[in-house]
Amino acid sequence: MSHINIRSLAKELQLSIGTVSKALKDSHEISAATKLRVLELAQKLQYNPNPYASSLRRKKSNTIAVVLPEVADSFFSVAIKGIEEVAQENGFHVLIYLTFERYLKEKKILEAFRNGRVDGILMSVSSETMDTAHIEALWENNIPVVFFDRVISELPSAKITTNDEDISFEATSHLVARGCQEIVYLSISKHLAINNRRIAGFQKALQAHELPCSAGQVIDCSNDETDNDRLIRQLLLQAGRPDGIIAGVEKLVMPVYAISKELHIDIPAHLKIVGFSNSPLAPILNPSLTTVTQPAYEMCKRAAAVLFRAMLKKGFVPEHETVILSSTLLPRDSTGCLS
Repeated sequence: MSHINIRSLAKELQLSIGTVSKALKDSHEISAATKLRVLELAQKLQYNPNPYASSLRRKKSNTIAVVLPEVADSFFSVAIKGIEEVAQENGFHVLIYLTFERYLKEKKILEAFRNGRVDGILMSVSSETMDTAHIEALWENNIPVVFFDRVISELPSAKITTNDEDISFEATSHLVARGCQEIVYLSISKHLAINNRRIAGFQKALQAHELPCSAGQVIDCSNDETDNDRLIRQLLLQAGRPDGIIAGVEKLVMPVYAISKELHIDIPAHLKIVGFSNSPLAPILNPSLTTVTQPAYEMCKRAAAVLFRAMLKKGFVPEHETVILSSTLLPRDSTGCLS
């Protein structure tokens, strides 16, 4: 093997990077048998830890990074407030980084953190993120990562999320109760765990109410606004157009409103809409928007608290921390409920 690092050791041993890192440091959390396996392979492959990286990690920057896909979504604007509050209480600075929903941008940002610029990271992944090597590499330098909202389910790290599947079931059932029979879900990404949980709830609700449930009822949108407008226009122009729409992210709501108005489709008489949104404008839209509202502030206060325990409390294992908070369905005029 050409370049030996903790990641390559972990791959060879079929262990997580975190386990290998702790084994090399003789952590009490790792069994003697596992430590022996790790040390034997490290010796065999002549693994030499990076002393520069280690020395950097002994120095504290009193700074955490928050990596977000965007801030146009009001959820993330509210989230930042919760993070800032906890950071200030602990005397830390907060640096905000935007990936603009791009995996390569996210990868470049996280690679820069490996030089010790930050002591910990709060992260909501981009809609393109599938490979996780850039995240796992941070653990080689003992930089804790806590996920919130958009998480990587497979990675052994703390995750603070909401009850996405259950609330999506509730939102779909609400549309059925309001008389909808042809409901579609507007999706933002095939890769995001949060999106897939919402789709699962949507499909379970259709089945529970004995309504048709097919792959065609999930419309795969993207980060391209022009393409999204085209897809939504095509959806609303087709014969047998939907009478109910669930917008899986906030930015897909406005195109539905705008195109419906242009095509003279009355909301809510002919089309009812539910949007996953924390926007303060939802109650004053015309008609006011029925929303699934996430506890963004509380979620990110909890995520930040977990991160600080991981950074400051010796022996705390952040991957053992999983928190699921409850979102709220707020019926308004867009589903025919007077607000």
